[in-house]
Amino acid sequence: MKTFLYWIVAILITAGAIIYQKKTGPTYDKKVEINIENTTYNFNLIRSHGGENDCKIELNIPDQNISGILEYRKYPTNDPWTKVEMERQYDNLVGYLPHLPPAGKYEYLVILEKNGKRYALNDAQTVIIRFKGDVQLSVLFPHIFFMFFAMFLGNLAGIMALFRHKRYKLFTTITVIALFIGGMILGPWVQWYAFGEAWAGIPFAWDLTDNKTLFAFIFWVIAFFMNRKKERPLYTVIASLVMLLVYSIPHSMFGSQLDPETGEIIQGWIRLFYL
Repeated sequence: MKTFLYWIVAILITAGAIIYQKKTGPTYDKKVEINIENTTYNFNLIRSHGGENDCKIELNIPDQNISGILEYRKYPTNDPWTKVEMERQYDNLVGYLPHLPPAGKYEYLVILEKNGKRYALNDAQTVIIRFKGDVQLSVLFPHIFFMFFAMFLGNLAGIMALFRHKRYKLFTTITVIALFIGGMILGPWVQWYAFGEAWAGIPFAWDLTDNKTLFAFIFWVIAFFMNRKKERPLYTVIASLVMLLVYSIPHSMFGSQLDPETGEIIQGWIRLFYL
């Protein structure tokens, strides 16, 4: 019965982490709401675009009397704003952001108009979108699966170690394997497709996503070796807590960014000094 409860708690923690990741981070859609003459509209403004095509901004607005303006400029710059009128395609208003190289960014704003009144989405605050290469689903899906599978196993191993369950060492080992596959093999592969570089963490750069994965992996490797010949559950508990901390950092935060002046990609905390 206790073992069953360990699994349930590990599943709940992992599910919570998945929900948290979907609601945070700079690349997930920005949810916005606007009220126009007693009608409420909800939109998802995209903040990440992959592939070689222009980025399509599409809003479902059946009211034919509502028009829209898309304003954008490269980020981070003080360039003048480009303003384009959104096209109506049946029940949708559509505008396009011109394609940028991988890691290039725009900040954009959508303004709706009806009967001479203007309604700026997102409280008139700009949304930042990052472009990337087209990541193969055959690589992306296994990467996502193994990363969250590793977290689930790590949670389970940590809970078992906390209560000195005899199988915590087995799940410590499996966690190391899953994290190695998801974070240290498939992760760089995804990074290569998206931004043309396999590793942007230590010792080459300071991409936060790469570095936090490396940080978690090191702690799990330590836990594995410290438990090989003798039971030392504390190391597994610490590794599990470190992984929770790592997953609490929004995905892609301080990620790769194209310098709009030099055309070079800058990563991670280096960007803070640039700004």
